[in-house]
Amino acid sequence: MAVLLGALGCTASPAPPGDSGAFDSATRADAEFNRRFTHEFADVDGVRMHYVKGGTGKPLVLLHGWPQSWYEWRGIMPELADEYTVYALDLPGLGDSTGSPSGYDKSTLARYVHGLLVDELGLSDIRLVAHDLGAGVGVQYASQFPGEVVRYAHLDYPVPGPALSAATYRTFSWHLAFHDQEDVPEALVDDDVREYLALFYPRVAYGGIAFGGKGAPPPFTDEQVDEFARTYQRPQVLKGGFELYRTLDQDERDNIAARPTDVPTLLMSAEGTLASTRPTLEPLTTNIQRAVEVPRSGHWLPEENPDFVTGELLAFLAGS
Repeated sequence: MAVLLGALGCTASPAPPGDSGAFDSATRADAEFNRRFTHEFADVDGVRMHYVKGGTGKPLVLLHGWPQSWYEWRGIMPELADEYTVYALDLPGLGDSTGSPSGYDKSTLARYVHGLLVDELGLSDIRLVAHDLGAGVGVQYASQFPGEVVRYAHLDYPVPGPALSAATYRTFSWHLAFHDQEDVPEALVDDDVREYLALFYPRVAYGGIAFGGKGAPPPFTDEQVDEFARTYQRPQVLKGGFELYRTLDQDERDNIAARPTDVPTLLMSAEGTLASTRPTLEPLTTNIQRAVEVPRSGHWLPEENPDFVTGELLAFLAGS
């Protein structure tokens, strides 16, 4: 049963140990946000899943990547909510969702998301938008439950599977191999999670080192970094985030075994990366109707070029 919190003035459960604030820390003083959106929770197979809901119309579901939460969509949610009922989720075990899923492979996480959206909320005719490792969940959701998804947008995530081995994937960046190590990243990052995240974000932003640049300005404000760090400072969430990387071999096997979906698909990627991303998605998604690079954007598409991303999403999602 979903529990409505936040904008209706209900009291949240106590924050988990080590948390520096409640689930609505970044929005409780935002009257305009709270007029349109509510924080809600639902229990799915022992995991208490947090999501933010607002708007009217057909359901539009947003899945975040690492190291982010539902909050990565904050800047574009109001415009999306003019056309759709938006559900911005915290993935199982991440953000302000609590409890541990049975696995962090993307096939398993897709089933938790299904448990929330369909079993708990009774949604159908879903428009699904997913970014980064959340897009690993998104493509598995579209494959496992194609009858529930009418449109799928896949944002900046090469997919381990038939066209890309997990071993090769890990060679793309130092952090992919580092996060894969058992217990090591937790031990090194735990002392100052915020500092690690603040250093990481610019590396994969437009002009950042990961894109061949000499360095990029911070892509997020201090307040945005504070909100992401607030959740990842919880040891369980920090570990869960790294588990997303440790399950890439299982993801490869699951994606090789997956039934390709013909759900109409939009692919968006960082500037200069479409040629390397599209071939990894094509074996799983046979109906890519549009593929586009986001100009002057690195990995953080919704924040680095929100107007372009929002325009592409609204145009694509409106299709029949």
